[in-house]
Amino acid sequence: MTHTRPPTPQADAWLDALPQAVLLFQGMPEGLGVVRVNAAAVRLWGVPQERAAGRPLLEVVRRHTLEALAERGGELELEAGGRTLRCTATRAGPGQEGALIVEDITAHRRREAELREATAVLSHEFRTPVTGLRGVLEALEYDMPPDLAQNFVRQGLQEVERLARLVEDLAVGFRPTRARTLPLAEAFARAERLLTPELTPRQATLTFGDDHLVRADPDKLLQVLLNLIENALKYGPAGQPIEVQTLLRGTWVEVAVLDHGPPLTGTDGLFRAHTRGPHASGQGSGMGLYIVRSIVQGWGGQTWAERRGDRNAFCFTLPGGAGSGL
Repeated sequence: MTHTRPPTPQADAWLDALPQAVLLFQGMPEGLGVVRVNAAAVRLWGVPQERAAGRPLLEVVRRHTLEALAERGGELELEAGGRTLRCTATRAGPGQEGALIVEDITAHRRREAELREATAVLSHEFRTPVTGLRGVLEALEYDMPPDLAQNFVRQGLQEVERLARLVEDLAVGFRPTRARTLPLAEAFARAERLLTPELTPRQATLTFGDDHLVRADPDKLLQVLLNLIENALKYGPAGQPIEVQTLLRGTWVEVAVLDHGPPLTGTDGLFRAHTRGPHASGQGSGMGLYIVRSIVQGWGGQTWAERRGDRNAFCFTLPGGAGSGL
């Protein structure tokens, strides 16, 4: 039978305050016996301290993998119930105490996976404008009529703009915010000016709703608008209008970009990285809505997509700036 020492109130306090599940055990000739479990361990394994103390370790953790880890010491990652657990154990000889520490790192691994995916997608997207710029520069090495050379220069500038947008996308989440109070009309005017070259070939019109004061980083707000309106251009048929609606909701302002694209399906997944709708035209990274969500969540807002009548609406909220000085 394993002999356990009663925990002290001080041990109870600091062990129970830890977010990791901690199980203290003792090495005995007949195996490993539990000495103490903290509050997080009780939640993880569902065995309270009064029932865990003195029992064989395997009866509490119910996994031979964890029992073997406790016997040899070391670290491993374990998938259990859809969660990723980092498990660390210190080895205990006969009469000695050891510890098994289990930390839920599911969210951390998910963020790592999203970052790897986003970086891979953006790295792939950089190849197209770089290749275009190389072709333009190679062409400009040769003598040609001024009007033809000017055409190549315009192509090069367009590719530079694409590169600049990709750099902005890559910086999402890492660039410090520069929030200020500004009228939405200011961001709308910038977006319209930058998107005119894309609207004209598709014979699309762009209209904006009522102006409101908002609190945001102007550059990040512009990036959200550009991604949503470009998304509408990809999904909507040529020649159809795109409308940006605004609505004051308490202390928040809702902005919705509406297009005449086919009805949406699976809207919950549209804002994940590397996801494109089934009706998207042309080439794309599938990063636009993921970037929108990342920026909007940064200022505490929400993003969603829904069907409004015969149009799709891609919506976000941002803090209102009423009462703040410009």
